[in-house]
Amino acid sequence: MKILPSINRLVLTGLLFVLPPFFQGCQEASTLTVEPPREQSPPAALVVSPESHDELSRIFALNNYDLDTLEEGVPKLIVQSLPQDLENISQTSERKRLFFLTLLPMVLMANEEIQAERDLIESVLSAYDQGRAPSAAMIERLEGIQLKYKVSGDLLEDAKARDALLRRVDILPPSLVLAQAANESAWGTSRFAKLANNLFGEWTFTPGTGIVPKERPEGQIYEVRSFPTIYDSLQSYMLNINTHRAYAKLRDTRAQLRLEERPLRGVELAEGLTAYSIRREAYVAEIAAMIRHNKLTRFSDISLRGS
Repeated sequence: MKILPSINRLVLTGLLFVLPPFFQGCQEASTLTVEPPREQSPPAALVVSPESHDELSRIFALNNYDLDTLEEGVPKLIVQSLPQDLENISQTSERKRLFFLTLLPMVLMANEEIQAERDLIESVLSAYDQGRAPSAAMIERLEGIQLKYKVSGDLLEDAKARDALLRRVDILPPSLVLAQAANESAWGTSRFAKLANNLFGEWTFTPGTGIVPKERPEGQIYEVRSFPTIYDSLQSYMLNINTHRAYAKLRDTRAQLRLEERPLRGVELAEGLTAYSIRREAYVAEIAAMIRHNKLTRFSDISLRGS
């Protein structure tokens, strides 16, 4: 088993992990400014690159991590790339088990990062509405989030800008993410999953930055995007769903569920994915069927260890 250097500010610390709260609250200074929250320590994670599916199974066993231990929490585990021999697993149930267990920690970690951004936005705006202006440092952080999620406007004074940003800075149900990853990557066995760590079929239009599909029509320049790690692919996919105009319906549905204080369910949000595939409604139906058949809603209330 290869233990690799930390990526994305994730640090190898062993098998037990503790994550401090992202936002420690604001202190009201005499100038009535909102001070930035104390900087958090980087979230700890075990970063591995298994060379076979047997090695991947051993990693899970060493961390007491399996489908029947999820109630005890999910370890913060980053698998850099899927083993190349997943397709050699004869039992479909075992291939699915390894695939879900591999992706689930990273889905929860990516959602945790998004939730931290959302919490920061809501905390600062709430404080501002109570008469406490954000400091220059906090303004800079909010502008960074705005830029990342492609939202313009004055968050402090423009209600439409606030709504637009909060519609985008929100988590995605693990059931939806896992179903799409399985569908787009053929359970991690596709050419693009193996060679490019691309589990979601994302394209790039910059020649040389991805892999040319074998059946790409003549005259087209798109490539299937290449990622350094699976986690990079996951983060890119989530940002794409949260920002691209093609998935506005999904975000509107999610916002309505939030307003009604209902849980976010992958089957409902999948209705907003008609533009994800040329198969449109048939694709949506297939994703919903995968969620139901594999009972992926069971992952809805699962949390990371130490969170």
